[in-house]
Amino acid sequence: MKLAVIGYPIRHSKSPFMHNIWMNELNIDGQYEAIEVSPDQLEQQIHFFKENNYTGFNVTIPHKENVIQHLDDIDEAAKDLGAVNTVLIKNGKCTGYNTDGNGFLQSLLTKRSEAEIRQARILILGAGGAAKGITGSLKSFGASQISIANRTSAKAVSLVDALGLTGEGMDLSKAQNQLQDYDIVINTTSVGMFPHIHQLPIDTSFMKKGALAADIIYNPLRTQFLLKAESAGADSLNGIGMFVFQGALAFEMWTSRKPEAAEMIIKITDKMKQE
Repeated sequence: MKLAVIGYPIRHSKSPFMHNIWMNELNIDGQYEAIEVSPDQLEQQIHFFKENNYTGFNVTIPHKENVIQHLDDIDEAAKDLGAVNTVLIKNGKCTGYNTDGNGFLQSLLTKRSEAEIRQARILILGAGGAAKGITGSLKSFGASQISIANRTSAKAVSLVDALGLTGEGMDLSKAQNQLQDYDIVINTTSVGMFPHIHQLPIDTSFMKKGALAADIIYNPLRTQFLLKAESAGADSLNGIGMFVFQGALAFEMWTSRKPEAAEMIIKITDKMKQE
């Protein structure tokens, strides 16, 4: 079995570490690799996967939206979101899915109860592929008060309208001014990711005490976004849980086998601490 993750850049990815351990634990003969693919190489790379009998692949920044035009079919939920992070190749056809949202939700449930999530005022930072997946799952789960902030407010407003959210779309400066109003603030952007670890999407040192800052970045384990939130007395959730849970959903889709997620969160956290 041949599997891969594509992105640009991709060298930071821990996906091969995770999926290769799972294949080994479940006695599946196969290999998972990380392949750096620039936007102009995307279509060519997908043809390569088809022609070389790959079972599937993951999609990360910046390809989650653009990959759709090169697929043969797309799951209804992923179509509604307009973003794909997992592709299954069967009988020469590529079908796109989105496991980001449910992966994030499983991670969030380790920090907040179902009732707390549904009642929370939630702010999503970013309006790209990951934001779409996460926002869609939160809405389906019953979270009713979701706002989106983006560098350009038009893209945030567009996503709020497309998903029928009751919150508002805004730019980051407005989000900064309203930060005290939110119970959960989720960074879905790549701002603060290795190697640019000192960057911040917004200054979370102004979050209210007891709120939750969640970052989908897992390298570094504690981004400036999370550290500043902690300094304000907020709770924090890094991206390891989402990364592992969304990966487990993809792995099960490809192999029909359920991998051990809880142990993998510990393994990746330990690995990151050693690096």
